[in-house]
Amino acid sequence: MAHAAEATRHLHGGGLIVVEQRPTGRIPVGIITDREIVIEVIGQGVSPAQTGVGSVMSSELVTVGAGNELTDALRASRTRNSERPRIRSRTNSRLSGLRALFSERKTLIRSNCAGRTAAPGEPLMPNTPMRCLDASIDEKVTFLRCPGTYPARLAKVDVVETHMSWVFLTAELVYKLKKPVRYEFLDFSTLEARRRNCEREVRLNRRLAADVYYGIVPLVMRSDGHLQLGGEGPVVDWLVKMRRLPAHRMLDAAISSDTVSAEDIRRLSHVLTDFYQRSAPVAMSAAEYRRRFEDDIRANQVELTKPYYELSMLQVHRLIQAQQSFLARNGALLERRARDDKIVDAHGDLRPEHICLTPEPRIIDCLEFKRKFRLLDPVDELAYLAMECERLGAARVGDQVLQQHLDATGDAVPEELTWFYKTFRACLRARIAIWHIADHEVQDTDKWRRRAQDYLGLAESCATHW
Repeated sequence: MAHAAEATRHLHGGGLIVVEQRPTGRIPVGIITDREIVIEVIGQGVSPAQTGVGSVMSSELVTVGAGNELTDALRASRTRNSERPRIRSRTNSRLSGLRALFSERKTLIRSNCAGRTAAPGEPLMPNTPMRCLDASIDEKVTFLRCPGTYPARLAKVDVVETHMSWVFLTAELVYKLKKPVRYEFLDFSTLEARRRNCEREVRLNRRLAADVYYGIVPLVMRSDGHLQLGGEGPVVDWLVKMRRLPAHRMLDAAISSDTVSAEDIRRLSHVLTDFYQRSAPVAMSAAEYRRRFEDDIRANQVELTKPYYELSMLQVHRLIQAQQSFLARNGALLERRARDDKIVDAHGDLRPEHICLTPEPRIIDCLEFKRKFRLLDPVDELAYLAMECERLGAARVGDQVLQQHLDATGDAVPEELTWFYKTFRACLRARIAIWHIADHEVQDTDKWRRRAQDYLGLAESCATHW
């Protein structure tokens, strides 16, 4: 069962087919899902490592023809009290497929979107409504991909997957669905946690994009078993609803097309400076502020030197040594920033792709899930933006935003501290980039290794300035 649990974890839930090797070949004899793992093993206080799969698997497999309607499979399952109809070919009786009810429901959603079978309002089974109060992440994504899901008539829905969310973009709106994931630094594993995070995302992002974040919208399960965006019914998830911004005016796109003007830079620097000046200082001791960098530098070293990632050990060690030497010689510069009350609740992820150069610049996608990560020196955050602009080939853009902020505030920051901030942020971004390689769903691992190497190269360049 320990092996089954690990396989199910990699599949993000679902079912595993159990087979036996017989003279005629491998024969399916049962199925095991995360439900059995939780209820029959963990819930009973039994060790998964000492429990055989055969003792808890569901072995009664209901047979239906591959040509049958989905409703026939569902009806057969209900008749035999089974959630796993086995599908056989009509011609040779060989096993053609094995599906659980949640897969059937997902297929019905997909069919509904394509205009086939199960129209909205029609029960999944004639006269036998299925009262499901939940849906898998795959079902939710399948439903939200469909143009027919949304109130306006849509030709298509663009879909973007990130580490923590699915984002659905219509012509004018954006809906963001949190993945039910849990990491060391966040927990979206429950419906309530995702609701709280959606509300927090809207509240915090309205600081710099008040007219972009409309609020949160429930995804509900109707009494007939169909999902619906908004309206009445048991809530199965929550989405953030936003206004879609013009893609060509996002700062990364504007850098690519070389359309960032001096006025764009002036407006952006003004918006950010005003934001930082309106933000109340956050009390933090000088020792704590310095210790945060010391801890993160060590964490970067541990992660970036793992042989699995195939990064240059010598390069990483040079960068770690350079940063630690800076702290030994110039740690007082960091401590003074905390003593001078320069730490604020900032944006937390100020990258070019989160900045829109509209006449009134809008800045979205702040780091909402952990406040500690947003408690920053504005110069650190602006140095981070400058580093990201340099990576995209437009160092002047970020450097001018930072310099105009310093001119407007009269903040006399030693130049070597700014370079340290850039080096530190580039190493942290290398660490985040290389994490993608450990994600089994990521296909293009070379892309993320190259991205990490680019950040490390940029960090070395910055480190030569102190």
